[in-house]
Amino acid sequence: MSLRQVIVDEIRRDGPMRFSRYMELCLYHPELGYYSRATEQFGKAGDFYTSSDVHAVFGRLLSRQFEEMWRALDSPERIDLIELGPGRGLFASDVLDWSAKQFPNFARALRYQLVEQSSNFRARLNARLSSHIANGKAAIFETLEAAVSASGQHLIVFANEFFDAFPVEIVDHRGSVRVAENNGRFTEQFVPPSPGEQQFLDSYSVHPEPGERVEVSPASLDWIDRIAAAFDGKQGFAVLIDYGYTREEQLAGRHRDTLMTYRRHQASPSPYEAPGEQDITAHVNFTALRSRGADHGLEPTALLTQSQFLLGIGEETQFADAFQDCRLPQERAKVALQLKHLISPEAMGETFQVLVMSHNVAQEKAARLSGLKLAH
Repeated sequence: MSLRQVIVDEIRRDGPMRFSRYMELCLYHPELGYYSRATEQFGKAGDFYTSSDVHAVFGRLLSRQFEEMWRALDSPERIDLIELGPGRGLFASDVLDWSAKQFPNFARALRYQLVEQSSNFRARLNARLSSHIANGKAAIFETLEAAVSASGQHLIVFANEFFDAFPVEIVDHRGSVRVAENNGRFTEQFVPPSPGEQQFLDSYSVHPEPGERVEVSPASLDWIDRIAAAFDGKQGFAVLIDYGYTREEQLAGRHRDTLMTYRRHQASPSPYEAPGEQDITAHVNFTALRSRGADHGLEPTALLTQSQFLLGIGEETQFADAFQDCRLPQERAKVALQLKHLISPEAMGETFQVLVMSHNVAQEKAARLSGLKLAH
């Protein structure tokens, strides 16, 4: 049976479904969902790139920042780096390998905990990181809570392009979207927004004008609650990187209706074509993440662009991490282009935001992190 038929059958049985349920089935159905398929989603052979697909320098620069965070915590004997949604493990591999090479004291203290719900991806992670797992430097968990229970008193929680894949509700100027069907084709109906949706719009977002729609992400708030709970009785940082926006930007008329699909590196605004065969994402509301984190005891240290963040980390060394392995001029030229893609405003640099939060860390220490030099 196709995923389209599975969704149609559920609508016929239970009535028009919330958009978040439709998106959940498209992405996470156990057999037919996009992230459950055995086919490649990442890189040139897949549907989209992440920063780690561009060049190992992303992991190398973040290693430098993580090492600095470790020192800001007074260089404890053990620090646990928990990565949420690690995908194929490219970033984890880069951080572990580069830290061992460049920051041996930090590497000795580092334990890398990967949180991955997909059994398909857990199998890939086991294969890629087998040597690190064998020597006790890395471990894979199905839940954040399991990773936290295996961790010490000092944490860094890291998530790159994690929050953008959460199922969202869509609120149109006519109401909250419900997905219906007509002869097997998906159509939209509208109902009054729920109290929770209204509260999200009132607190973190905007109410859509005629012809507009905005996303509401209860799942993102739930995950911030879980991340905040992870720091209970512990000390450390959370670093969340994603393409997103603030409420102020929405009030200025931008970032309304950010839902997009990606298939074979082609973007489309229609989520109703090829269910289960295309990625569906929505930009991340960083006002919601920052505010909810603060409500639960996470200090919002900085929110800045990926360009500002990476430039701050790389400034002192002139991005030596990127070019260290280059032997020929053409190798340097290629790496320079890849680095430009990560920091250029026209590419990932201004689209991606970096939210740094801390817990039980003196704010003067947190503010001195090199990645935050260019924060306004």
